[in-house]
Amino acid sequence: MSASQTARIGAARTGTVYAILIAISVVHMLNDSMQSVIPALFPIFQDTLHISYTQIGWLTFTLQMTSSVMQPVVGLFSDRRPSPWLLVGGMIMSMISIAGLAYAPSFGWLVFFILFVGLGSAVFHPEGSRVVYFAAGSRRGFAQSIYQVGGNFGQSLAPLMTILIFIPLGQQGAIWGTLLAVAGILVLLKVVPWYSRQLAEHGKPVKKAAVPRGELSADARKRKKLVALALALLITLVFARSWYGAAIGTFYQFYLIHDYGLTKQAAQVPVFLFMIFGVVGTFFGGIVSDKIGAKRMMLLSLLGAAPFALLLPHLPLIAMYPFAALLGLVLQSGFSVSVVYAQELLPGRVGMASGLITGLAFGMGALGAVVLGRLGDLYGLQSMMFWTSVLPLAGVLAVFMPGGGKPQKAG
Repeated sequence: MSASQTARIGAARTGTVYAILIAISVVHMLNDSMQSVIPALFPIFQDTLHISYTQIGWLTFTLQMTSSVMQPVVGLFSDRRPSPWLLVGGMIMSMISIAGLAYAPSFGWLVFFILFVGLGSAVFHPEGSRVVYFAAGSRRGFAQSIYQVGGNFGQSLAPLMTILIFIPLGQQGAIWGTLLAVAGILVLLKVVPWYSRQLAEHGKPVKKAAVPRGELSADARKRKKLVALALALLITLVFARSWYGAAIGTFYQFYLIHDYGLTKQAAQVPVFLFMIFGVVGTFFGGIVSDKIGAKRMMLLSLLGAAPFALLLPHLPLIAMYPFAALLGLVLQSGFSVSVVYAQELLPGRVGMASGLITGLAFGMGALGAVVLGRLGDLYGLQSMMFWTSVLPLAGVLAVFMPGGGKPQKAG
């Protein structure tokens, strides 16, 4: 966007529109709840279709890599041509695919339907982040945390779905996931008109003329290098968090079943605690980041989680429950902050920045799921969990990230 247009948008968004923030957060929850149907079904697929840990990794890879690869692409497109009705289109695509999962007869069909769940998510997320951007006002960290809380809460429902729906009903219980899409579409019928008005009044992007490389000023070249460095470090942090999240979200339940002798139902409880307290961490992390800055929040979230991660594989069962909760609380406190930091690095490219980081988080988790699944098959889940526990130590790299200090108050 041009400088004058950016200024107009800033002036227009003088207050935080809480009703829209809550509504888009609810839709984010419903969207990610549909995605949670897939990991919730993993123990069922293992029994009915006899899939291996490596195949479970590939299913996770299909879901997360599809959404991660396509999110920046959709974000780039929507930065140039915002399309509010893509929000509804993404939900419809996911709804049809979830219905297909209920009756998929083989591993190949699972991959096919999961592919389109990922595409539906990729279509939804960048436009959803733009709605948040318009509704945020000056409270960008808080607004992004509200939005991400919805998604994280939706993801945290996977263990409960396993216990309450899929163990009693089996694979065909996935059909109930279509109701989530219907609810999301109904809420979007209120959000989309508001979003369309914001775009019409303040948000139409303008084509910016390219500046030849040789004509860039010394300050502009220095800024470009700083942005590249910051993005490289940010991607590394997202990589570490996502791989560790894949280890807990996808494989920790099997680790508890095989190494601690828990039932399928009981094994969901520590995973649920990790995820639901991650929701709390996401919310408060956004609030705290508005006070101390995104960089410090990312540093605290990863390094603060490292002691819990290192101890978790060595604890007696009774201690795993509080440790899993504290681990999720601290680790996820920096998740929404990563998106805000990327948006600050790429002003005027809200969809691209949001799609890149949110999509990258899914993509890194996807790659991690495949690698970790293969390691689990080759060396055992216990060894794999030991190796992944060091990943949060990568948070020390946040020290070297430029900018992201304490935000200045709008005045």
